[in-house]
Amino acid sequence: MNMIKNIYIPSPHIIIDIIKETEIESTYKFKIDKSTFKHPSYGQFYEVSLPMIGEAPISVSNFEDDYVDLTIRKVGTLTNAIHCLKKGDVVYLRGPYGNSFPVDLLTDRHLVIAAGGCGLSPVRSVINYFYKNIEKLSKFEVLMGFKTINDLLFKYDIEKWEQKFKSLITLDQSCELWQGKPVGLITDYVGQVDFSDKDNMSVIIVGPPIMIKFTAEKFIASGIKKENIIVSLERNMSCGVGKCGHCKIDSTYICCDGPIFTYDQAERLID
Repeated sequence: MNMIKNIYIPSPHIIIDIIKETEIESTYKFKIDKSTFKHPSYGQFYEVSLPMIGEAPISVSNFEDDYVDLTIRKVGTLTNAIHCLKKGDVVYLRGPYGNSFPVDLLTDRHLVIAAGGCGLSPVRSVINYFYKNIEKLSKFEVLMGFKTINDLLFKYDIEKWEQKFKSLITLDQSCELWQGKPVGLITDYVGQVDFSDKDNMSVIIVGPPIMIKFTAEKFIASGIKKENIIVSLERNMSCGVGKCGHCKIDSTYICCDGPIFTYDQAERLID
């Protein structure tokens, strides 16, 4: 007799490493077995839970064949509890869910990624993919914006990225340790992007909604077509499978139809 699988049942995963990124953000590395657990793709998310505490969608910040990284910010009951865990502890995952960044369609193109704050997390795996496969792009540029120097994420990755492609970091607030380096919003630095081959450019923008809106407008004003701008929305996602309706806008479920959209699709998704 065939049994119907309960899509809401998660599976246990062991924390094999924890990297403290900032005072409120840490990256948790989980061991996975591809033979029994579905492997993620770029930009997807998992539902993360602890029994008797709660569940929340968390973007995959990196992955390899035998592990996934989830970068988690302390913002509530569940995430506060996760930040009390240590290596060897167990967290429950189900997924991955959502669509993904179309990395295969970006081959031979000039790719620009603009990420604001923790928006760097869901696009980190894309950056690492092209770091390892830089020959697949005609050009690669990354713009990253953070509030303060204490909010910088993935400093260990940024150091290696800077050795291979243009990686501009700007802070909203300067400090003694940031003297002489870029200060201001990402939108202030879109003009430093190489727009010499606009028809062959693709742009990925991830961050707070207001940052996505104004950054996209800057690229559009510079001649980039809306369909060549890709965004990650992650708005009000909850169950991950399109059943709770929290993320539904008209007939679109962000968790199932997204969270990755082209900008000409995303600008029509208005609450």
